[in-house]
Amino acid sequence: MWLKGLHPQLPGFSCPLRALTGIPCPTCFLTRAISAALTGDLHDAVHWHLFGPVMAAVLVGWSVVSIRQRRLMPRGVFRGAAARPTIALGTSSLLAYWLLRLSLNAWPSLA
Repeated sequence: MWLKGLHPQLPGFSCPLRALTGIPCPTCFLTRAISAALTGDLHDAVHWHLFGPVMAAVLVGWSVVSIRQRRLMPRGVFRGAAARPTIALGTSSLLAYWLLRLSLNAWPSLA
């Protein structure tokens, strides 16, 4: 993602929901936001998606823990009942942000 942030012309996947319906999904523009955050451009990151800097921090933290543990899925991540409230809060926050953007028609232009 850091490389994609430096070179936006690199190919990537487009959103299937947006391609089929014209309605952006909850994670539309999140890849661009994470790429911008990883390259240090927080203004653009927030412009693309509010969760971009947060997810960039999560990915960096995940990477550090994975490298230290030498495991792709670090021990203690998403384990047991303690992870459920965190996942539920993250999902509900993402959906609330998506509904807000839908209601305000607040999508960044691709130009």
